[in-house]
Amino acid sequence: MPLTLGERAAVAALARSLYGFLPASGNNSTSFPLAATHAGVPEAWPPGKPSKEPGIVALLTWTLENKRNRFCALIQEIVIQAISWRGRSDNPLTRDEVDELNRLLLGVNFRIPELCALSFLDSLSSGAVPTSMTAPRTLSEALYAQLESDLVMLAALDPHSRGYAFERFLTTSFDAFGLAPRGAFRNTGEQIDGSFVLHNETYLVEAKWQNDRTDAADLRAFAGKVRDKATWSRGVFISNSGFTDVGMEAFGRGQPVICVEGLDLYETLQRRIDLADMIARKVRRAVETGRPLARVRELYP
Repeated sequence: MPLTLGERAAVAALARSLYGFLPASGNNSTSFPLAATHAGVPEAWPPGKPSKEPGIVALLTWTLENKRNRFCALIQEIVIQAISWRGRSDNPLTRDEVDELNRLLLGVNFRIPELCALSFLDSLSSGAVPTSMTAPRTLSEALYAQLESDLVMLAALDPHSRGYAFERFLTTSFDAFGLAPRGAFRNTGEQIDGSFVLHNETYLVEAKWQNDRTDAADLRAFAGKVRDKATWSRGVFISNSGFTDVGMEAFGRGQPVICVEGLDLYETLQRRIDLADMIARKVRRAVETGRPLARVRELYP
């Protein structure tokens, strides 16, 4: 089955993450083509001598589309060979790199228990994350432009349709940036507009598109939903019209919720910023200051 746009974006991020794990050729014991053979998908590596990153993209894409049941075996074989190959140098595979890999795998709806096991992660070096791992991800120019256009077009919809369309837009955007979203779901007595995963943490989502800015009452109601879940739960309240100053003051500090305005979303797309990086910066600012709202213009001056 062909991959969705979101899955293709996740595969591109995975390819960049895996780039330094193995060589593309020239090694009889450790390489991406050899990992494909050991995982039972030798045909997934392109013939000839492809450039490394496009070769990895092709390897992952072919496996997901044609032998999805071998995808976990392929990733595990790459990691096993990487431990051996990198262990021969002064650049061993690190826990941070595997943590990043585990996060990105969620973008194609995979979680590999063996790679998430603490006993395995604790056995790896805890070296610093390479620059290539921390660099924000970007989408294609066409996909950024499409998402930006979709956000603007929501304003032309009637109020009844707009709320559902806004939720769908957010799910599509989270998917494109590899945040493993889940659409709206209902628990007993409550509606949750969705969730996503960032840095192995799950965030509940509240989405509002209304003419008035959101006040403290709505924020408190959502914070209550978040607190009713696991003690480590977090939430993101997304309000297209923004939040009232009085409401933000009344809502207070130290809440398990961060706030995103419609203008934040627009500027993220218009300035070609990584949505996941934008949310991560908001989370960090909230932890450092206690304030649930930090605008994109503050975070990316």
